[in-house]
Amino acid sequence: MKKKHPIWRFMPYLLLTAGALIVLFPFIWMVSTSLKPPADIYSLSIIPENPTLENYTRIFTDTMFGRWMINSIVIAVITTISVCFFDTLVGYILAKFKFIGKTLIFVAILSTLMVPTEMLIIPWYLMSAELGWTDSYWGLLFPGLMTGFGVFLMKQFLESIPDDLLHAARVDGMGELGIFFKVAVPQVWPAISALFIFSFLSNWNAFLWPLIVAQSQEVFTLPVGLAYFASGEFESRWELIMAGATITAIPLILVFLLLQRHIIKGIVLTGMK
Repeated sequence: MKKKHPIWRFMPYLLLTAGALIVLFPFIWMVSTSLKPPADIYSLSIIPENPTLENYTRIFTDTMFGRWMINSIVIAVITTISVCFFDTLVGYILAKFKFIGKTLIFVAILSTLMVPTEMLIIPWYLMSAELGWTDSYWGLLFPGLMTGFGVFLMKQFLESIPDDLLHAARVDGMGELGIFFKVAVPQVWPAISALFIFSFLSNWNAFLWPLIVAQSQEVFTLPVGLAYFASGEFESRWELIMAGATITAIPLILVFLLLQRHIIKGIVLTGMK
């Protein structure tokens, strides 16, 4: 049997390295530009000749970037916790209780996954205007407090819990909420972790709805604020725009680094279900 040339053994690693460099290059360029002074902004060198952190200082002192970051954190955390709790609770009810109309309710929830988000913008906005939620936290929050995908995902996992386990808890005198929190939730914790991560990333990066419902800078989230940078008074200050984009990406990077194991496990489990 003819042996392969040594170079072929390293070919997959070379291809992976090349692909990684292509993917990472825009991020590296963004970080590099954020560290350059205005005079060097159009320099083609990746490593800044005169690196400075002044851009990061100015992004907080000269703009409302700090307020936008707080808005994004509040919106992402509240909606993510709400999704994990309510979607898991609804999935548990649909998976473990029998009642009239259960199938119809589940089909109605699944049908929401077939409607593009762009089609829901007008009803959402009309409801926000009617309730006085435009340009407010409530207006930003309510579309993401529950998701059809989360209900479907959690229902599929909760169905795998043996009914005998739940019956045993009822025989022991445990209430339904106690069974949910102490018996059901621990059994599907990997799925809840995956739902938490997906929901947080989705809400942190949300742009279209916050762009429509937020009318004043005090209510902007980070994606909307960065778009305002690029189209407003800072449109030619690319060093400030890149500094803001770098800061915006840091929480997402930390989520992937700290919860990478859960992300991979959640994707695998979702695929299995």
